Amino acid sequence: MKKDIILAGVGGQGILSIAAIIGYAAVESGYYLKQAEVHGMSQRGGDVQSHLRISDKEIFSDLIPQGGADLIISVEPMEALRYLPFLSEVGWLITNINTFENIPDYPDKAALLEVIKAFPRNVALDAEQIAKDLGSNRMMNMVVLGAASPFLELNYDELEKGIKFIFGRKGDKVVESNLLAMKAGREISDKR
Repeated sequence: MKKDIILAGVGGQGILSIAAIIGYAAVESGYYLKQAEVHGMSQRGGDVQSHLRISDKEIFSDLIPQGGADLIISVEPMEALRYLPFLSEVGWLITNINTFENIPDYPDKAALLEVIKAFPRNVALDAEQIAKDLGSNRMMNMVVLGAASPFLELNYDELEKGIKFIFGRKGDKVVESNLLAMKAGREISDKR
């Protein structure tokens, strides 16, 4: 098993939580893991991306070469498109469709979504609305993780354990809400 994953978004959208949960699930499943992160100058609204490499064999580099990613998982559509050069010819693009317009010349949303939906292997979903319907738009990252979960080749139960581990200190209600959000995203992909 080998999965090279690019996680993308902007500061405050929960990219690093997604990375931690996937990483937890991978390590608990006995896989090797390498991770590299860029934190958008550590500010809310700045570009955040993470390279995750998971394998059943030793991994020597934490960076994914252009054209080498199996998945791009993004909580912001422009950030998803920024990393398309990294996606392999048979890779999947999983993204939230809601924009975070933090620059004056932000591209037209309809044009962004047109490019995403024209991509042959994509799951584009309104993760923010799904999370709001479940009680809090703060869980949109878990909705996106759920949508990506069928493509990770990790046991879904291990991802659930990762949520329990990462959010456990915040209490049972937060854990259960995030589990429901991930399940809702998973259901979107399962319908494809």
